[in-house]
Amino acid sequence: MGVAKVLVIGSINDAGLIGLVQKVDNPEVHYLMLGTGDASQLGRYGVAKVYLLTTQVDELSFSETLIDLIKSNDYSVIIGPASKFLKTVMPIVAQKLLAPLIVDVIDLKQSGTAFEITYNGIGNRAQVTVKVSDRIFLMAPSARFKPNENATTVTTETLQPKTVTGIKVVSTEEKPKGKVRIEDAELIVSVGRGFKKQEDLKLAFELAEVLGAEVGCSRPIAADLKWLSEDHWVGLSGHKVRPKLYMAIGISGQPQHLAGMMEAKTVVVINNDPNAPFLKNCDYGVVEDLYKFVPALTKKLRELLKK
Repeated sequence: MGVAKVLVIGSINDAGLIGLVQKVDNPEVHYLMLGTGDASQLGRYGVAKVYLLTTQVDELSFSETLIDLIKSNDYSVIIGPASKFLKTVMPIVAQKLLAPLIVDVIDLKQSGTAFEITYNGIGNRAQVTVKVSDRIFLMAPSARFKPNENATTVTTETLQPKTVTGIKVVSTEEKPKGKVRIEDAELIVSVGRGFKKQEDLKLAFELAEVLGAEVGCSRPIAADLKWLSEDHWVGLSGHKVRPKLYMAIGISGQPQHLAGMMEAKTVVVINNDPNAPFLKNCDYGVVEDLYKFVPALTKKLRELLKK
């Protein structure tokens, strides 16, 4: 295979991905930096060249720009964070270049003429390792990795976005958001279909207030019943969270939901069904009617915490 040419895509804050790249044997690392930042900082980690893209571009224009860059430099590995922008761009580019795309990557190795990639699969319930001998696109959480220092001289080049003809993005509008940042919360009280009515969710909100926690929810509460906004949704299609405490109330614990909170430090489950899957995936389980247990727990915590 020779020296692997690797392109890392992201903002200056995604430099942690270089730590994943460094698992390859002596790679030649280039960095496509989105937004502003001090490109020279990347030289500390052995990045030889930084491409600057300071102009705001849409997904289609960036996809074509990226395709040209990859072809002209023959990159073996292209890796970026799982941002909303790149979640659109990377599949487009990978498909057009007929290359595989693997998400939620946790390890990367070089094995002879192939790459060995390990990623979280089956709803984060298993780690899967595959071998790829051709070009590969990867997406990984940048905060998971820490690059080693290997100072080198950095050269920079400013990229001009490619104009896409035939298709034009006339506007991009963000989905309305509330004040909830569930993925940043250290304490989460999450609700599911065990609640019979929307107004009953006040039981969880009262408990969350005492704990100083955010309120999360399973898919049916946000997507089907619309009792809470999608800002609260925890799961494979919602938000991935890593709180110190995750309290699941009336949630059965399907794989799609577990995939969003498997990295929680302590998991407490309250469910009246002793066979609920969640009770096999928690640190503490309470088999009880939530309408009896949650008010009693809230009252006791108010007394202990003097709230």
